[in-house]
Amino acid sequence: MSEAEHTAARAGSAEHRARADYTGAVYGSMLAASVIVGAGSLGEFPRLELVLLLLLTGVAFWIAHVHAQLFGARLAELGLDRRTVLRACRDEWPIVKAAVPPAVAVAVSPLLGLDLSGSLWLALAVAVAGQVGWSAAAARRAGASWRLVATTATVNLLLGLLIIAFKIYLTH
Repeated sequence: MSEAEHTAARAGSAEHRARADYTGAVYGSMLAASVIVGAGSLGEFPRLELVLLLLLTGVAFWIAHVHAQLFGARLAELGLDRRTVLRACRDEWPIVKAAVPPAVAVAVSPLLGLDLSGSLWLALAVAVAGQVGWSAAAARRAGASWRLVATTATVNLLLGLLIIAFKIYLTH
């Protein structure tokens, strides 16, 4: 492979990772918000259970996405070597990372004097903010105009508000 081809391959790989990071982070933030809404009744240690539910759901979806990527690579008749598996794991990891801020919000909520309901709302706000922020960052990094950045942020905010509406509907 020539130096130019090697440089182009690295740039393409970096672009793929950046796209995967933002896509996974937006998706993971939306997933975290959905987990918070669907948490329902929690047991004896509700904050701990919600933190674990957020993180473990993120891990479960990460595994599902890695599996889907690897299965897709296999269908395309690419070999499943260690490098391919590790790349798939790395590319999908932002799904798990996106669950961390809402989980941290739940964990620190007692320090802020919040009851369980307040903790849930804080975590939901953090998840929706992450969803909006990651989508805007992805659009900017892709070189989108400010108008398109605002559009994607607005669409993601509306999706987040829809999730919040589900929470309000389910709890009233």
